[in-house]
Amino acid sequence: MSSSIGRSADPPTNPADFPTSRKFLILGILAFGQFMALLDIQIVAASLNDVQAGLSAGPDEVSWVQTAYLMAELVMIPFSAFLAQAMSTRWLFATSAGLFTLSSIACGLAWNIGSMAAFRAIQGFVGGAMVPTVFAVGFALFHGKQRALIPAILGMVSVLAPTLGPTVGGLITDAMDWRWIFFVNVGPGIAVTILTITFVKIDSANPAMFGRIDWSHLIAMAVALGCLEYVLEEGPRKDWFGDPVIVTSAWFSLVAFALFIERSLFSENPIVRLSPFRNPTFAFACVFNVVIGFGMYASTYLLPVFLGRVRGFDSLQIGTTVFVVGAGQFISAIIASRLSQRIDARIMITVGLAGFASSLWMTSFLGSDWGFGQLLAPQAVRGLFILLCIVPSVNMALSGFQGPELRSASGLFNLMRNLGGAIGIAMANTWLQDNARIQTLRFGEALSHSGQAARELTAGLAHQLLAVTPDPERALLMAQGLIGHVVSREALTIAFNDVFRLMAWMFFGALVMVPFCRPSNAPPPSPADAH
Repeated sequence: MSSSIGRSADPPTNPADFPTSRKFLILGILAFGQFMALLDIQIVAASLNDVQAGLSAGPDEVSWVQTAYLMAELVMIPFSAFLAQAMSTRWLFATSAGLFTLSSIACGLAWNIGSMAAFRAIQGFVGGAMVPTVFAVGFALFHGKQRALIPAILGMVSVLAPTLGPTVGGLITDAMDWRWIFFVNVGPGIAVTILTITFVKIDSANPAMFGRIDWSHLIAMAVALGCLEYVLEEGPRKDWFGDPVIVTSAWFSLVAFALFIERSLFSENPIVRLSPFRNPTFAFACVFNVVIGFGMYASTYLLPVFLGRVRGFDSLQIGTTVFVVGAGQFISAIIASRLSQRIDARIMITVGLAGFASSLWMTSFLGSDWGFGQLLAPQAVRGLFILLCIVPSVNMALSGFQGPELRSASGLFNLMRNLGGAIGIAMANTWLQDNARIQTLRFGEALSHSGQAARELTAGLAHQLLAVTPDPERALLMAQGLIGHVVSREALTIAFNDVFRLMAWMFFGALVMVPFCRPSNAPPPSPADAH
């Protein structure tokens, strides 16, 4: 079959020759779609309690509302480079936006946690194509000083969307109902679909590629990522490798990953090409992106959980409290875009990693009474430094590629950030549960060692509660319940601090890699090869 069959009847002229206004229109349409897909990763964060109650789910099940989305998105992100060539950027993006809209409606109509997880997985999978496509198109359309703006613009979208997710979700849940955090996607999704079909004509399709697709490669990638996430998510509840299902899943993930690597290297038509990793700077940038994704997604996930479980905040209070990070990111975008053209990327990412680590360290002194005021400074610092991590890593990763290899590099690079985020949320949950149990045991040991003092405290509290109930036994039970609640709250607060401190050390540790990075030497612009 000729590769020209099914190509666009009116292939576009060289996109590099488009007027600047049209280039930014195309970038704006695609960036809005990307924003929508990334926003939905964390839009449920502030509303998890409402979703949990509405679906009659357990606290250890509701995290799948986020995890299912993120893991399914991971499978699509590297696959999107193949699909963009087979379908064209225009039809891949339009199809992705349209199916994202339909799956959003399905999520809003979910009837239990199982159906919600399934619909969220579909939503994440179809939405995942929108994320790396924008980076590849941005670097292909623009050159020179205009290209220098792309990492800052798309970097801001990448971090602002998941950061604003809890705020947007909280406002919508408070004003209407948690189901509307999904229904709200309908209008923008339809708009992005129509605008993409109308204006985004930048390359041609090659549907003959579908006849050569390596299904074993695609299945191996999906199994490896899915089983890995199952191990991370269910391990803490099922005694890790003491559970046969966890052991089986881990083996499936390992074997599938080995097959994925083998197919990537030796398949005639691999779904994912690993050739960009031959560039050491790209490899280091990907490692940085794993760390950045871990810290960005895990911290965005943890704070709403703290405010909901420890402080008892509702969705609106959570949303307005975490909004500070987004405000800081607007300022950071301006600083990062200017610095990226003036200083070495290694210096910039050093400052960014150190600043982000400092913000996590500041957050590791949480008190059970902390709210907006106490969290203002740590969140502002986090917002100010995150783009100083993202922008130089994007430049290091993508500046050295052109044409089809740029698409592959963009898919792999974005995969690393979301993979870091998926692992980050799962590991944060693991650390939180383990540390909370440890701290609760320590409180129990401390109370048992000071038995007389604990009994006197309980008796005194029970005496005060006699004003509420005349029954001494009931007053005693209420006193014991209150003390148990306080112990649980304080243990959980300390556990949150432990997790934030671990993440801070991870960012400080990433600084060790900076001296080994070489400056990115981008090839001379070759617009003709951009697509």
